Amino acid sequence: MIKLSIAAGAALLALTTASFAEGDAALGEKVFKKCAACHAVGPDAKNKVGPVLNGVVGRAVATVADFKYSPAMTEFGAGKVWDEATLTTYLADPKTAVPKNKMAFVGIKKDDEMKGVIAYLAKFNADGSSK
Repeated sequence: MIKLSIAAGAALLALTTASFAEGDAALGEKVFKKCAACHAVGPDAKNKVGPVLNGVVGRAVATVADFKYSPAMTEFGAGKVWDEATLTTYLADPKTAVPKNKMAFVGIKKDDEMKGVIAYLAKFNADGSSK
């Protein structure tokens, strides 16, 4: 049973990593410019209106130190991780995904842009260095 669980976990990790690889990180970097007014990534990134997004892919939701999240985001984030599925749902329509949240963004509607942004964000470690 333990071996089966380990194998299943490894397979899921491989699928998740492959999925991020599907996105065009260069396109994602261009699309991220829409996000850069409120969010930052990279070694010198600081919280803005929104939290720093270094290490966001795989991080627990609403856990950036020194950022005051809305009660709606804190409630939404309980027990959740920013994986590809959660990011896709949220970034497609933030207001529907987390009603009463502070983020005023209409969302990313094109699938290739969504995958690109997630691939771009996945390149950053929690300290802002590139993977």
